[in-house]
Amino acid sequence: MSSNFSHQIINNPKGEIIQTLKLDGKHHMALDVFLLEELIARSNFSIAARFYTWNGNWLSLGSNQKIVPKKWIDLAKLNKLKIVKRPSGGGAVLHSGGLTYSLFWQSPPKKKREAYVKASEWLLESFSNLGLPLKFGHMPTDRIFKDCFSTATSADLIDKNGVKRVGSAQYWKKGRLLQHGEIILSPPENLWRDIFETDPPKKHKLNIDLDQLEKSLVNSLKRCWPKTDWKERSLSKEEMKEVHSRAENYSFEID
Repeated sequence: MSSNFSHQIINNPKGEIIQTLKLDGKHHMALDVFLLEELIARSNFSIAARFYTWNGNWLSLGSNQKIVPKKWIDLAKLNKLKIVKRPSGGGAVLHSGGLTYSLFWQSPPKKKREAYVKASEWLLESFSNLGLPLKFGHMPTDRIFKDCFSTATSADLIDKNGVKRVGSAQYWKKGRLLQHGEIILSPPENLWRDIFETDPPKKHKLNIDLDQLEKSLVNSLKRCWPKTDWKERSLSKEEMKEVHSRAENYSFEID
């Protein structure tokens, strides 16, 4: 009597940490959407993340943000900032002196609130380990405010004093998720007041630099997806050429 057994090798899902880049706003937004589309096209690819900084002072506008104050246009004309359109929703975000993250997820929860929670667990863990416990805000995510950091929605992370430390937004395509957000560290105070007519969030007391913060975030990301086969990679010349061809789609025209 003989028995035949079929053995199937189950490979862990693939995950990628994309190289950290410093680009202008148009190229960052084009790259985020391009990487999301790559995720859609690759069946063996589960999740990816990248961290980045911005070349200059940039103000990103949410996809549904139709009203742009004249003061912002005037600041752009004075070359105090540049403006870019985001694929995701929410209000305006100043990108300067902080760290931006993007998470690309093949099979996120379908319910928006659950997706925000699951896609932010690694952020909560990382900041808790660094001595800055955070929690979710309470405002509805479907409301748009001029200043993304003037309120804390259920998509954002706040400290024990209610100060927003991470503002996040989502863009969905074919059931796949791009969640990106700004980690506020040390924004230029005068420019913040010029833009939002309010004081910037109080600085946190974490005594770490950008490299240490990014390392902590990557470690937490891997712990929250422990069965993923993580690899670090750089972008190819062909990929960057494609991103460059798309960058103008996110430009904001100043009259």
